[in-house]
Amino acid sequence: MPSPIKTLSLLCLLCTAAACTPQEMPTAGDGAAFYAANCTSCHGATGRGDGPLAAGLNAQPADLTLLTRTSGGSFPRARSLSYIYGDPEQGHLARVMPQFGGAMADDLVPVEVDGVMTPTPRALAALLAYLESIQR
Repeated sequence: MPSPIKTLSLLCLLCTAAACTPQEMPTAGDGAAFYAANCTSCHGATGRGDGPLAAGLNAQPADLTLLTRTSGGSFPRARSLSYIYGDPEQGHLARVMPQFGGAMADDLVPVEVDGVMTPTPRALAALLAYLESIQR
């Protein structure tokens, strides 16, 4: 029977190894779930800006399936990140879309933005993966 010290040491080693194991990156499927919970009421189920609340808004929601097309053929990660997360220069009343940054800032993953690995909230990284997947 192993000694309690050896057992405790092994347990600590296993816990340390588990803590150092990188978490999986979020997927487009994770982003689809975030989108369904937070975005469909305005942007619609397909992302084309035709959600049930869209007609009552002063500014029509963007067609999110055209972001790549309207950005010269490449998905605008940096612009999308800053707009969704929330521009610190503008409060919620200065824009129609809510800011999502505050609550999601604790769980970060690396996302490549303009050639730089950028710490990005996991939920936002998932949403970006989803938005990239629905481009037409």
